[in-house]
Amino acid sequence: MLSENIKNLRTSKGLSQRELATQLNIVRQTLSKWENGLSVPDADMLIRLSNTFEVPVSSLLGETISEKEANTIQSLANKLEIINLQLAQRKESRQKILHFSLIVCSVVIIIGFLIMVALESSYLTWASTDMETSILVFFLHSMEWLFIRVAPFLLIGALIGVYITRKRC
Repeated sequence: MLSENIKNLRTSKGLSQRELATQLNIVRQTLSKWENGLSVPDADMLIRLSNTFEVPVSSLLGETISEKEANTIQSLANKLEIINLQLAQRKESRQKILHFSLIVCSVVIIIGFLIMVALESSYLTWASTDMETSILVFFLHSMEWLFIRVAPFLLIGALIGVYITRKRC
């Protein structure tokens, strides 16, 4: 809600991100993060934004609140804390999804190798004299060749990713 309000008010005033960022003495990337919901402005910056857009802070936050509550910095701080917690929870859930996706990828690659070992696949020694099965043999040979060449790198990358994301989950 806050991100949409900032973007809508900026465009309604005919300001580019760069122009508004210059007025607020911030970098354009910070404003972009606010508009994309990746971060939120602090209480002081909310007040500066409300002054720039000539709207109450409650309008920026998207809520109708009493005038007494609108004037308190503590109220703004509480709302910002809630927004920050929501952003942190969203980031944490994305990290968990990535972590478990990498684990699944590693398991699938290991299972692929185990299947090839169990079938005693020697993909380079296949010989097909039967014309009807030669296409199938060629396809299987191509898939195994690609798997043998690419899977170790994917497995190493996935295991490194699991290790890196493990600290954050």
